[in-house]
Amino acid sequence: MTTRLRVLDDGAWVSVNDSREVRVSELWRLDASDLCACELTDLVVENFQSVGVDGATVAARVYGQCIACGSTGTTGWIPIGRVRGGEFVEFDRSAVRRVRQGE
Repeated sequence: MTTRLRVLDDGAWVSVNDSREVRVSELWRLDASDLCACELTDLVVENFQSVGVDGATVAARVYGQCIACGSTGTTGWIPIGRVRGGEFVEFDRSAVRRVRQGE
């Protein structure tokens, strides 16, 4: 089954199968030691840079700012949800997300 993924509105939304599913201005808790020195990064998502899929997992690279220390930057790949039975299911926003490095 094919899943269509796009970044819409100059990086403001992630579209999955032509439906806007994930938006900027969310606060995500990350395990992202390369982004800032905080033990866990509380990142305000400001822009989606790219989106991709690895198996059933949808991931995105985002630009954002840590609200604790003020560091800004672009992350590695962050899992944002899964495709199950052709439907997108977003991961719990309060969960700690592990950033995966690489292209």
